[in-house]
Amino acid sequence: MYRTLAVAAILAALPVAAGAQQNERLPARATIPSPPPAPALPPVPNVAPGYRAPNVHAGAARIVGIAAQPVVGIALGDAIAMALLKNPNLAIAAGSRRIAFYGIEAAKGAFDVRFQLEPDFERSIAAPQNPFFAGPRYGPVVTASQSVAGSVSGVLPNGQSYSVSLSQTRTTNNEIVNLLNPTYVTALSFVLTQPLLRNAGMNGPRRDVELSVINANQTQEQTLATVSDTIGQVEDSYWDLVSAWRNVAIQEEALREAVAQQRSTIRLARNGVGAPVEAVESGAQVDADEAAVASALQSVATEQNQLKSEIAAGPSDPVWTANLVPTSPVLRVPPAPALTRLVQEAMQNRPEIRQTLDAELQADVNVAYARNQLRPQVDLKLGYTTNGYAGSLLPLTPSNPLYAFVCPTAPCTFAVPPPLLGGAGQSYDTLLQQRYPYWNAGVIYSLPLGNHTARAQLGQALEQQRDAQIALQATEERVVVEARNALQTYESALSRLQAARAARYASEVVYASEVRKFRNGTSTTFLVLQRQVQLAQNRGIELQAQTDLNKAVVELQRVSGAILSANGVNLETLGSRALP
Repeated sequence: MYRTLAVAAILAALPVAAGAQQNERLPARATIPSPPPAPALPPVPNVAPGYRAPNVHAGAARIVGIAAQPVVGIALGDAIAMALLKNPNLAIAAGSRRIAFYGIEAAKGAFDVRFQLEPDFERSIAAPQNPFFAGPRYGPVVTASQSVAGSVSGVLPNGQSYSVSLSQTRTTNNEIVNLLNPTYVTALSFVLTQPLLRNAGMNGPRRDVELSVINANQTQEQTLATVSDTIGQVEDSYWDLVSAWRNVAIQEEALREAVAQQRSTIRLARNGVGAPVEAVESGAQVDADEAAVASALQSVATEQNQLKSEIAAGPSDPVWTANLVPTSPVLRVPPAPALTRLVQEAMQNRPEIRQTLDAELQADVNVAYARNQLRPQVDLKLGYTTNGYAGSLLPLTPSNPLYAFVCPTAPCTFAVPPPLLGGAGQSYDTLLQQRYPYWNAGVIYSLPLGNHTARAQLGQALEQQRDAQIALQATEERVVVEARNALQTYESALSRLQAARAARYASEVVYASEVRKFRNGTSTTFLVLQRQVQLAQNRGIELQAQTDLNKAVVELQRVSGAILSANGVNLETLGSRALP
C-alpha cells in the first residue's frame, strides 16, 4: 500500500510534457477493438481452366552461346582498350571528329591562291572601211591573233583581295597601212582591294574558318565526353560481371552447405533420431538454392553480354563465344577528396565544360561578324599595269598608201624607235622597263538601305550568345550536382561496405555456432537452414556493397574528368578496329 502511494506521489510530481495542455487527461484503459468487417473482394473469374505448371526436366546449368571451357580471363585495362579500339559508337564519334577537321580545311579553301590560264585564238575577216583600213587591192581585212593570259588571285584573312595577271597577244593582219606586222602586246597588272569598314578584319571567309575550328573543337570535346561515358560504362559492366561471378560462388557455396545439411538430416531420420519432415525441409532448401544458382548464372550471361556489346567489333567478333572471367582485383580505394577540389578538377577537366565554352566562343564570333556587317562598305581599290609592245617592221614602198604621208619628198627615210622593233622577247623587255605604265586608284562605297539582313544576323547572334551563357551556367550546375552526388555515393558505399562486412562475419559466426549446436542435438534443422539463408544473404549484401564501392570510385574518376588521362585515351586510334 505504501509502495503504491509513493509511486502515485512521484507521478504527480513529474512535470507536464512540453506542448501538452494543462487540462489534458490521461487516456482511458485500452479496450479490445471489434473485429473488422470482411473485405469486399472482387470475384475471380475462371482463368485458364485446367492450368497447372508442367513437369519439366532442365539440363545442366550453363551459359548460352559460349564455350564453357576454356575460360578466357580478361583484365579491366584490356576491356577498356578493346572498347576504345573496337566499340562502334566510339568509331562513329572518331569519324565525326575527323569530318569536323576536314571542315577546317574546306573553310581555309577560301584563302587558296587561284591560278587561271586562258589560251585563246581568234581570226576575223572584216569588210574594208576605207582605202587606209583595207586589205590589198581594197580587199577584206584579215586579222589573226593568238593570246595567252595567266593570273593568280585570292583573298587574305583580313579581307584584302588581290590579283596579278600577265597576258601576251600576237596579232597579224593584212591592212595595207601597217608599219609593224606581226605585233606583240604584253601586259602585267596588279590589283589590290582593301576594305576600310565592312569586311575589314572580320569577314565571311574568316568567320567560316574560325567557326569551323570551334566546331572541330566541339566535336572533339563531344568525342571525349562519349569516351568518358563509354569507359565508365565498361568499368561498371566489368564490376557487375565480377559481382555476378562471385554471386555464383556464393550461391554454389550455399547449395553445398544445404546439401550437407540435407544429408545430415536424412541420416538422422533414418537412425530414428530426427523427424522425417526435417529431411523434407532441408530438401526444399536444396531446391531453392539450385534455383538461386541457375538465377546467378543467368545474371552472369546477362552481364557478359552487356560487357561484350561494349568491347566487341560487331556480331561476328570471336569475343561473343568466349567465357569471360574478370581477373583484375578490386579498385584501390582512394581517400575521399574535398568537395571544392573535386568541383575544381571537374571544371578544368570535363569535356562538357569546354564544349559549352566553345559554344560561347562560336556565339562571340557570330556577334563580331554581325556587327561588322552593319558598317557601310568602303573599299580602297589600287591598280597598276605595265604594258609592252613590239613588232616586225614592214618595208615601206611607194605602192603603200601610207608612203605619201610618211615620205612627202624623196629620198624617204623612216625610222621606227628600236624598242618597238622585235618579237615577243622585245615586248617583254619594254614591259619590264615600264615604258608604258598605267595606274589607277578609287574608292567603292556601298550601303544597303535598311540593312535588314545584318540587323537580323546581329539579333540572332546576340540570342545565341545569351543561350550559350545560360547553357554554360546549366552545365556548371550539373557538374556541381554530379560531384556532390558522386562524393556522397562514395562515402555511403564505404560505410555500407564496412557494415556489410561486419554483418557477414557475424552471420558466419552464428551459422557455425548453430551447426555445432545441431550436431550436439541442441538445435533444429529449421534454425540451421535459417542461418544458412541469412549467411548467403549477408554475403550477397557484402558483395553488392563492394561492387557499389567500385562503381563509386569509377564515378569519382568520371566526374572529375580524370578517367580520360587515367586510361591513356588516344583520339587518333579511337575506333580503329571497329570492323572485325
